[in-house]
Amino acid sequence: MTTQDGGLSAGLGLKPAHFDEALAATDAGLWFEVHAENHLVDGGPRLAWLDAVRARHPVSLHGVSLSLAGEQPLDRHHLARLAALVRRIDPALVSEHLAWSGAGGRHFPDLLPIVRDDAALHRIAAHIAQTQDILGRRIALENPSHYLHIDGHDWDEVDFLGELARRTGCALLLDINNVHVSSRNLGFDAAAWLDRFPGDAVVEIHLAGHSIDPALGPALLIDSHDAPVADSVWALFRRVVERIGPRPTLIERDGNVPSFAALMAERQRAHTALQLPVAA
Repeated sequence: MTTQDGGLSAGLGLKPAHFDEALAATDAGLWFEVHAENHLVDGGPRLAWLDAVRARHPVSLHGVSLSLAGEQPLDRHHLARLAALVRRIDPALVSEHLAWSGAGGRHFPDLLPIVRDDAALHRIAAHIAQTQDILGRRIALENPSHYLHIDGHDWDEVDFLGELARRTGCALLLDINNVHVSSRNLGFDAAAWLDRFPGDAVVEIHLAGHSIDPALGPALLIDSHDAPVADSVWALFRRVVERIGPRPTLIERDGNVPSFAALMAERQRAHTALQLPVAA
């Protein structure tokens, strides 16, 4: 069974310490994802490293600072550099977050939440359209993690994401760990949320580990990317694959990074799950 993308199965976030092993790997359907911001340069070893990996494997660009949901205009210089990187490596996928990270000329090291009202819908749709026009390609929008209740929403999150996809033609990146973390923090049913998610728009899935808050314990989960994928998230992943079919799936690990072999073992678990039959 192949993914909707036509060959990409399960992949890994690429780390410099694993460069040689990643370059040599030959597993079927393997691909790698990098944060675009780490490669927005004109030359040097970092870009040469990415070029070498791209020559051997499909690569996805995942952005964390475009601030699509922000109230200020998008940074056209940032977009131009991103467009140049897209042209250079021709990534299999390009993605960003339904979040903001800049305001008033200041930038914050976080993916901050929004009130899902009609004004936000129009603003974000315009930002997505501008991004896709400049990049010359469709992007995927990722659902964020949530840590507290925010008042004033006019839109349910699933409906909001679906409407953005409908209006702009963008795709969706479904982060299942984010759904699990948010469901525990805000008190909703993760399985029911996922059952409503517009599967036809999903072009990528993310899986990651999480941790408990040092002060509040299990009352607050943190999308920390510093642990193996939890069994509860694996169960939700299998549920999604059974409903919508296989999609390119990434194992994210950004802290307490283990050996390449350990990450590949998690990657194999995702790859195996992607071969499951789809529910009729």
